[in-house]
Amino acid sequence: MTPVRLLLCDDHAVVRAGLRALLSSADGIDVVGEAATGEEALAMAARLRPDVVLMDLELGGGMDGVTATRRLTSDGAQGPRVLVLTMFDTDADITRAVEAGATGYLLKAEHPDELFTAIHNAAAGRTALSGPVADRLMTRLRSPRPALSTREQEILGQLARGLGNREIARALFISEATVKTHLGRIYGKLGVDTRAGAVAVAKERRLLA
Repeated sequence: MTPVRLLLCDDHAVVRAGLRALLSSADGIDVVGEAATGEEALAMAARLRPDVVLMDLELGGGMDGVTATRRLTSDGAQGPRVLVLTMFDTDADITRAVEAGATGYLLKAEHPDELFTAIHNAAAGRTALSGPVADRLMTRLRSPRPALSTREQEILGQLARGLGNREIARALFISEATVKTHLGRIYGKLGVDTRAGAVAVAKERRLLA
């Protein structure tokens, strides 16, 4: 069996060293490089041509893991598969990673054997999800579409345009305090806690006109 060529991308040197040591014990996996930033991952992927990039989402300064994932997968079948390995399992993080082109999404608490299997599945183009992540996705699919008021839909639309609270208030002729109140309700209905998360979930659920 030809080994899966794997590139690690994590901004913590200790984590990378631990992963390399762990993966060295796995059959059919060859760690060909390590990157500490999204920019390094792009450069090394172009040079080393890995089959799979094991990608953390939080990479400190510079390009984040989602952006790096989108860039790595922009060539379709010509690029590597990206398998996210992270501590975060919020709806917004999962949605952003999947929309960016990630083949799989694993949590760092995963058992080593599950990680090994996921890497092989990703290399073969098969989706690989941690159990908790799969559960969240199924729950979301089963849950009814969140009912947003007309005003909440208007604010969400302005949010998607990248406007800040003051700009939204001016555009809709309401106070900033009212914008903040509506944002809190929107976050609650969408199950997120950030502006980017709200926009990502809204796009995924087709809540934007």
